[in-house]
Amino acid sequence: MFDQKIINDIQNIIGYTFKNQELLEQAFTRRSYSMENGGEDNEVLEFIGDSALNMVMVKILSEEFGYFNKIEKRDADYYLTKVYDGTFSSNKDEGELTEIKKRLVRKSTLSNAIDNLELQYYLVMGKGDRKRHVERSNSTKEDLFEAIIGAIALDSEWDISTIQEVVTKMIDIDEMLGADEDSYISDIQKWSLKHYDVLPDYSVCKYLPNEMNVGAPEWAKPNIMWSLINQFKRGVFDSNTRYASLLVLEDVPCWFIGYGHSKNQAKEETSRLAYEYLDDQNRLWTIQDEIENPCKKMAINQLETLARRGYFSLPTYNYYEDHDEDGNPVWKCECHIDEENIFCWSTASSKKDAKKDAAWGMLKHVLDMEEN
Repeated sequence: MFDQKIINDIQNIIGYTFKNQELLEQAFTRRSYSMENGGEDNEVLEFIGDSALNMVMVKILSEEFGYFNKIEKRDADYYLTKVYDGTFSSNKDEGELTEIKKRLVRKSTLSNAIDNLELQYYLVMGKGDRKRHVERSNSTKEDLFEAIIGAIALDSEWDISTIQEVVTKMIDIDEMLGADEDSYISDIQKWSLKHYDVLPDYSVCKYLPNEMNVGAPEWAKPNIMWSLINQFKRGVFDSNTRYASLLVLEDVPCWFIGYGHSKNQAKEETSRLAYEYLDDQNRLWTIQDEIENPCKKMAINQLETLARRGYFSLPTYNYYEDHDEDGNPVWKCECHIDEENIFCWSTASSKKDAKKDAAWGMLKHVLDMEEN
């Protein structure tokens, strides 16, 4: 059904090369096609893939949120103290881990992954499926994802590390684990997007405090000389530390380095350091955040709101009445704020409109809004 080019394309997309290419073709073959043309479909592979996917996600979560408590034991022969893995702990309880796993394997997650990789277009379907365009269905795309994982599980002889590599290539696990609305990672992402329209730049590496860390980047090491020439905030590490994370933010003269026993925990710690730094520098909440929808209609009240919140003194308005060549009144209004070295003025046929226009000009100035 597939020529070698299609097989190669699919393998490049998922990052796995099949020893048994028949399994790859079966993963993409729906029951509607096999009923019309004979051969095996992908339903049994879906069943296998569902189990393999759950196993991989449990492994990922245990690595992200779990760690072994270190214990010291004296060597009876040489009277030397060595450090060993002891009991297992987790930053998340059973209920929290269950909810995270549900989010990682739910239908929308798997179907979105297939959409992003555009693998649904390779489906082999019967006439009825093609007529109904079932490849657009989330359920169909979920089934395809599971069938691919099932085929890889069988082809790799259930090599859990290989299956995990493919899953993490098809799904951005790190992004999903960091998507918790209550996390510092989420707070820093929102701050960076709001102020600079870019996502924050994280770097993560393995870090073992009891080893030499040959090949690890310099920022990950508590190097005194490096510390002297770079401004940074560094977290603490202990015997359970396995990862280091570096965060560099746009227009922030400080780097942030956090440690953790998982990638996500290291990024969370780094984000916490950045959040607290921005808070200390009064950069988390700026005057632009105070007014959700600046507009001319509400400019007078919005200026007063900012003044009462302590950004500047209450604005004052000076009025001057004049007349046009037909004798109609023309009002000029000036808006002044003591802390600003400019004033904004406007003219209108009514005193009220002149004041509103002058306030709008001043509001745009203090909010540093671009002129239309």
